Amino acid sequence: MGLKAIDADAGVISLSDRAYTAIQDKLIMLDIRPNEAIVEGVLAEELGVGRTPVREALKRLEAERLVVSFPRRGTFATGVDVSDLGHISEIRAHLEPVAARRAAEAASPTLRQLLLDMADKTDNLDVLGIERHELMRWDLTVHRTIYRVARNPHLEDVLVRYDNLATRIFCLFLERLPSVPQHVGEHGDLLRAIAGGQGDLAAEIAREHVTGFEKAVRTIV
Repeated sequence: MGLKAIDADAGVISLSDRAYTAIQDKLIMLDIRPNEAIVEGVLAEELGVGRTPVREALKRLEAERLVVSFPRRGTFATGVDVSDLGHISEIRAHLEPVAARRAAEAASPTLRQLLLDMADKTDNLDVLGIERHELMRWDLTVHRTIYRVARNPHLEDVLVRYDNLATRIFCLFLERLPSVPQHVGEHGDLLRAIAGGQGDLAAEIAREHVTGFEKAVRTIV
């Protein structure tokens, strides 16, 4: 996807990175349910890797608050607490606009074209026909591309962490939220604003995107 185009010089993905990406996806999309016990051996067999890469991946995911380990009890997926939504949204409402504005200022011509291509793909998505988890994976891809284009690794680390936590909450209510297609479709305007170097507009769209997500969830909880 887009991140590969940005990081064309990235080396071969290690087994630990592969395990990390796969387990992270399972946790975010709630394929591993909140508070569910995580069995290293089962995951290792499922992913086709040894236990060491899985163990290393789980350590990284614990730092991201996606798993938690207890002595003599094991490792578990963290719970999803809707009461955290306000705290998460407060952080994202401040930082997502920063990333969008910075991306609009920093993107190279090649990356601006990449963003336009992603905007076109967003507009052409069959949002009513695609499985909703796939829509959310596209949502994650768009956000991560914007963070990377912003060229601030510290900002990127923070936003990836909180976007992951927000997406878990979203996925918890995915089948009850009628606004999912609209939420994902909003990325088209955001990507075009960034590609066009319209930093203020991009920041405003990003802010409304985050607050709209919070309002949508709160209408059903």
